[in-house]
Amino acid sequence: MSLSLIIKREFNAKVRNKSFIVMTFLSPLLVVVMGCLVGYLASVNGDEVNKVAVYDKAGLLKSDFENTDYTVYTDLSGMPLEKAKEKASEGYLGLIYIPQVDSLPQLVNKVEYITNETPNLEYVSEIEGVVNSKLTKYNLEQLGFDSDKIDKAKTKSNIHLSKFSGEETFKEGSILKIALGGLSGYLIMMFVIIYGNMVMRSVIEEKTNRIIEIIISSVKPFQLMMGKIIGTSLAGILQFVIWAILGLTLFFVLNMVFGVQMGAAASQPEAAAATQEAMSSIQIYLSEFAKLPLATIFISFLLYFIGGYFLYSSFYAAIGAAVDSETDSQQFLLPIIMPLMLGVYVGIFTVISDPHGTVATVFSMIPLTSPIVMLMRIPFGVPMWQIIVSLLILFGTFFAVVWFASKIYRIGILMYGKKPSYKEIFKWLKY
Repeated sequence: MSLSLIIKREFNAKVRNKSFIVMTFLSPLLVVVMGCLVGYLASVNGDEVNKVAVYDKAGLLKSDFENTDYTVYTDLSGMPLEKAKEKASEGYLGLIYIPQVDSLPQLVNKVEYITNETPNLEYVSEIEGVVNSKLTKYNLEQLGFDSDKIDKAKTKSNIHLSKFSGEETFKEGSILKIALGGLSGYLIMMFVIIYGNMVMRSVIEEKTNRIIEIIISSVKPFQLMMGKIIGTSLAGILQFVIWAILGLTLFFVLNMVFGVQMGAAASQPEAAAATQEAMSSIQIYLSEFAKLPLATIFISFLLYFIGGYFLYSSFYAAIGAAVDSETDSQQFLLPIIMPLMLGVYVGIFTVISDPHGTVATVFSMIPLTSPIVMLMRIPFGVPMWQIIVSLLILFGTFFAVVWFASKIYRIGILMYGKKPSYKEIFKWLKY
């Protein structure tokens, strides 16, 4: 039995599985429906008007709380405090209580927001902003400054970015690079986890059913392991392509034919009008996208995708061969998942702030994290020699791991009824 036959067998076994077929065509529909549901719920939530009561006997702040499209303030200062609290608890979101003080600065820590619900932190910040603005204006006037003139003097600058070559750049370019790099790294991580587990379950299933004893008589363990990895990856890539096509098609149909929007954007009325500023932003993003090293990003994504998946799938296949059930595999999965999570955290906390720093560069060379970290760095511009060195290390490590994993696979695939320890697995590497 050749490697190509094993790959074909694994591929057909996956794509003809009923659960694979159902999830392939059902998942995009569920994602789009969930997105539309989130958009609808966000629009419903955005249409709600919150009624908030204000109790300010001295009249120090009540005029500063102005009604908006989403919040309406009602002054209950004309009634006793206990009566105001009772009324506010029945028909209002909450009550803003401003105690009577000798001077305005004494309110700095005395304003109280009373509500039976868990307070919305964003709204609490808005209340604090009103109080801070009032106190700041009062303090400026006490120091002899004209607060109105100071407000008029405030301005907002816009720094122009350019390279030493004279080429103009935009802040939107950095946002685009972060989004593109993060998406690439995230896709690889999810693919490795989902389809690596699929490889492991396939090995465990055949081992449990004793089918493997028949197969192993006519094929080498190394070929069987590689066949499972490649066959499962091809099935996974096919599923991803179908998801992308169906998801985009469904989104386009719902958006263009039925006017349904996904996500929270459906709750923003201003998003409905195509303003000149919005069109300008789109043009900037498109312009910055065209400046990215798209060919390098695409080719690198494919290479790191293949290298990263094959590397981790070798671990998953070895684990599947060493254990008798998925429950027994849990103790071995953490060392595999940890480098993936480390790559994500390094990407978020170091690549975004300093894509060419020492930490980001080092982790983009380490094979267990390079598929994620390097892909997050490439949109910011990485020297070609670093990419080549990183890929050589990644694929070199892959072949080394496959060689070691095949030793574990060769012994563990015929072991039954015993939970292996790390010590015993290390012994298998010597056989």
